[in-house]
Amino acid sequence: MAIFLTGSTGYIGAHIAAILLDRHTDRLNLLVRAKTEQEATERLWHALQLHLDFPQVRDALETRISIFRGDLTDPRFGLDDAEYDRLVGTTESVIHCAASLNRKSEKSCLNVNLRGTLEVAQLARRAQDGHGLRRFSQVSTVAVAGVRSHEVVTEDASIDWNRSDYDPYARTKKFCEHMVRELLPDVQRTVFRPSIVLGDSRRAETTQFDMVRAFVFLAGLPVLPFRPSDRIDIVPVDYVAESVVALHQKPKPMHEIYHLSSGTGSETFAQLTRAIAQASGKMEPLFWPGLERPFSSVVNSVSPLLKRYNKARRRRVHGADLENPGGHAREIDPAVCPPELDRRNRSPAHT
Repeated sequence: MAIFLTGSTGYIGAHIAAILLDRHTDRLNLLVRAKTEQEATERLWHALQLHLDFPQVRDALETRISIFRGDLTDPRFGLDDAEYDRLVGTTESVIHCAASLNRKSEKSCLNVNLRGTLEVAQLARRAQDGHGLRRFSQVSTVAVAGVRSHEVVTEDASIDWNRSDYDPYARTKKFCEHMVRELLPDVQRTVFRPSIVLGDSRRAETTQFDMVRAFVFLAGLPVLPFRPSDRIDIVPVDYVAESVVALHQKPKPMHEIYHLSSGTGSETFAQLTRAIAQASGKMEPLFWPGLERPFSSVVNSVSPLLKRYNKARRRRVHGADLENPGGHAREIDPAVCPPELDRRNRSPAHT
């Protein structure tokens, strides 16, 4: 029997897969979008190479990993009957991590988040009916709390259907939580709501290039359209992944919902930009909140061009090859997250 993990080639999902492979003995069923077995294997290696040595990945592929080549949004993931039945029959628990983070595209969020979660929930339903499912863990977002200002939001009071949502991403993730709760009422569920996931507390290396570049670019501007005292809730990816794995593997977690956030301890814009300025040897920016509206208009205008540029740039970058893997130093550090979050974090709304 195995843990069915979606999003294993993504940023958070790769960290979760690496922890499970490195510190646990469970088999993994991984859904990977690829045309060939070789492409699927290479995609997985590219995602894991920052965390595990090549021999570890190769051994796991031979002994503990079952790759199912499919698409989250296709009926039954696009698998044939035999493959789908094998996936259902060997799944003892689910960690659903895959999602579309495209906050501007209603279509993308509906397809990947809603349709994808429906497919995963239906598989879980079949596994539960067939042989029992130990747990369904779902990675959501604190943004399901909706538009708020200067509030501390607890886990059990976050969903308010009369409150406006920030964007299609937050809206669909809120519906995803509701969908799973309705379709799997008899399954043990755990919902994880991270805030902004950025960086790793243990190392500088990252595969999260676009977001890191965006933060560094903004911090390097002479003027920013923010209030310096406003807080931005950022958590490192290792904290999120450690928490997901620890609580998914725990027989009886204390709660159903966990906010994985900095909460009231979040840093201010002034603190973040000061740290980046000091690290880069540049001057700290000035803050001018009155520029927020025109600044947003400019960002919305140029963002499609930046996306096309980044996509073209990624195509030019050659990744490591399975037959000739690049040398990536791996830091072996103890877990930074306790085995049980006895006191759940309290997540403030965006301010």
